[in-house]
Amino acid sequence: MKGFLSISLVISAVALAQETSTLTIEQAIQIGLQNSKGLQVSGTRRDAAHARAREVGTSLLPSFKLESGYKRLSEVDPFRVQIPGSPSPVTISPVVLDNYTIRLAVQQPVFTGFRLRNTARAVDYLAQAAESDHQSDEADVILNIKNAYWLLYQTRETKKFVDENGARLEAHLKDTEQLMRAGLATRNDYLKLQVQLSNARLAQIDAQHEVRLAEMTLNNILGRQLDREVQAVSTPHQDSETEKSVERGPVVRAFSSRSDLQAMQFRLNASDASLSAARGSWWPQVFLSGSYYNNRPNSRYLPTRDAFLPSWEIGVQLQFDLWNWGATSHQVEQARAQLRQNEILFDQMKDNITLEVTRNELQLQRSREKIGVANIGVSQAEESFRTTNDKYKNGLATSSDLLDADVALLQARTNLTGALVEHELAKARLERSMGQ
Repeated sequence: MKGFLSISLVISAVALAQETSTLTIEQAIQIGLQNSKGLQVSGTRRDAAHARAREVGTSLLPSFKLESGYKRLSEVDPFRVQIPGSPSPVTISPVVLDNYTIRLAVQQPVFTGFRLRNTARAVDYLAQAAESDHQSDEADVILNIKNAYWLLYQTRETKKFVDENGARLEAHLKDTEQLMRAGLATRNDYLKLQVQLSNARLAQIDAQHEVRLAEMTLNNILGRQLDREVQAVSTPHQDSETEKSVERGPVVRAFSSRSDLQAMQFRLNASDASLSAARGSWWPQVFLSGSYYNNRPNSRYLPTRDAFLPSWEIGVQLQFDLWNWGATSHQVEQARAQLRQNEILFDQMKDNITLEVTRNELQLQRSREKIGVANIGVSQAEESFRTTNDKYKNGLATSSDLLDADVALLQARTNLTGALVEHELAKARLERSMGQ
C-alpha cells in the first residue's frame, strides 16, 4: 500500500511538472507567432491577394479555349437540281441531321490603352500591401506577447515581495513576543503587527489572483490552455550606453521601416495605376485572334459532307466605345478620388507615426529616469529597514517605526520592478513604432 502511494505521488508530481512551463521572452514570441489565429487569418488574406495578382497577370497572356457541341437538326429537303435529260433530280448538298462542332480558339491582346497592364500593376501593388499588412500584424502580435509576458513577470515579482513582507511580519511577531517578555514592547505593539500581518495576507490573496489572471492572458495570446502555469524566466534590464546611441533619428527610421506605412504606399501606387487603367478605356482595344475548326459537317466545304473536316481562321479585332453615356469619365473620376483619398491617408499616417514615435521615445526616457530613482529608493529603504529593525530588537524603535520601514521597503521594491517592466514595455512600443 505504501509503495502504491509513493508511485501515485511521483506520478502526480510529474504531471504537475508537465503543467508548469518556463518560458523566455523569445520562446513566448515564437510560440505566439506559431499559434496566433489572427496571424493565420492575415496570412490567408495575403495569400489570396497574391493569387489575385497572379490571376490578373494572366490577362496579358494569350488565352486558349476549346469548344465542342452537338445539335440535332429537323428534317428538310436536300438541295437538288433537275438536269435536262435526267429522269430524277440530282442531289447537290445532302441534309446532315447530326451536327458536331469542335473549335480551338486563341486570343492575344495587342493594345488595350495600357488598361490591362495598369490593372495588373494595381493588383500587384495591392498584393504587396497585403504582404506588408501581414508583417504589421505580426509586429502587433509580438508587442501583445511582450505586454502579457512582462505583466506576468511583474505580478510574480509583486507576489514574491508580498510573500517576503508576510514572512518578515511573522518574524516581527516572534521578536515582539520576546520583547514583551523582556518588557521592551507593549501589547499594543503586538496588536499592530497582527493587524499588519492580516493585511499582508489579504495582499497575498490579491497578488495570487493577479498572477493567475496574467498567466491566463499570456496563455490565451500564445494559443495554449488557459490553466497552464507559466514561469517567466527572462528578466528586464536597463539599456547600455551603446543601445541608447542606436535610437537616434527614430522618426526617420520609422518612415523607412514601418510595414503599415509601406502598405499605405503600395495602396497609393495601386490607386495611381488604377487611374491609368481607367483612362485606358478611352483608347481603342486591339486583339489578335485565331480559330481552328474540325466540324461535321463543315459549312465551308461544299457540297456538304457528313464527315469531320478541318478549317481555320486568323484575324485582328478592333473594339472602340464610341458612346457609353460617360461611363469611362465616371470611372476615371472615381479612380482620381480614390487616389486623392489615399494621398491624404498617407500624409495623415506619417503625422500619426511622428507623434507615436515621439511619445514612445519620451516614455522610454522617462522609464530610464524612473529606474535610476527607484534603484536609489530600494537602497535607502533596505538601509532604513535594517537600522530600524536593529533598533526595534534593542527597544530603541517603536512598532510603528518598524511597520513604516517595512512598508517603505515593500513599496520601493515594487516601484523598481514596475519601473523595469515599464522600461521593457516602453522599449517594445518604441521598437514597434519604428518598425523594428
